[in-house]
Amino acid sequence: SGALLICAMAHLTEEETMKILVVCGHGLGTSLMMEMSIKSILKELAVTADVDHRDLASAGSETAEIFIATRDIAEQLQSMGVNGRLVSLANMVDKVAMKEQLSTALRELGAL
Repeated sequence: SGALLICAMAHLTEEETMKILVVCGHGLGTSLMMEMSIKSILKELAVTADVDHRDLASAGSETAEIFIATRDIAEQLQSMGVNGRLVSLANMVDKVAMKEQLSTALRELGAL
């Protein structure tokens, strides 16, 4: 599945650094690939954020303003109690769509 989930969790003050967590089943290939894309997009948008990746089991206990995951993992994150705005992308390597969805979440958080 190539869908992504973006959960915008809270509004930030100017002093806080946003945390973006990219999640996949094992915290290895998929999340690392998406993390690199997200970092590239943030650089293009001139937005500062801490971006990291985790496996699904670890992500449930993490806090972040934005969680990004493929559709199957996103459904599991949701059932684990991750609340917030959910945005689905058709393709996890479609950087144009990823940038549009991430930009929307960043605007809602007041970071863009």
